[in-house]
Amino acid sequence: MRIALSTDHGGYEALRALKPYIESLGHECVYLGPKILNMDDDYPDLIAPAAKAVASGDCQRGIILGVSGQGEAMAANRFKGVRCAVFYSQAVSKTNAGADQSDHNPFEVIELSRKHNDANMLSLSGRFLDSEDMKTAVKIWLETPFSGEERHARRNHKLDELN
Repeated sequence: MRIALSTDHGGYEALRALKPYIESLGHECVYLGPKILNMDDDYPDLIAPAAKAVASGDCQRGIILGVSGQGEAMAANRFKGVRCAVFYSQAVSKTNAGADQSDHNPFEVIELSRKHNDANMLSLSGRFLDSEDMKTAVKIWLETPFSGEERHARRNHKLDELN
């Protein structure tokens, strides 16, 4: 799979470390910047090329990073056809709160972003995730297929048609 990568200063070092891992999973990475660390950069300028690459179909998926990942996801979601999920920490489902911890999947929200939303971009937090959590999240996200259920496909189509 061809994956667009970009970040602002908040995820610069993390993305440099994550890129070889993604490639080790058998994916082609298209690094879209930045070339150097600039603490005064603006994430919309850096995220737009990755979102455009996914929206155009040049890349099948995109992974972006920032301090929280929130603003970066907002920037990516401005592009028609982009469905960017944000992940900044392990999530705990209320339905599993009292369940046996062996059944607990703290990365369930990542799976749902693919199964239900067919997310084609993933925004990660450079501040709230360590490198192992990033690797786990990316691996799950890249390996989880869209469910293809009609109700989810219908909803995703409606999202893609919004202006």
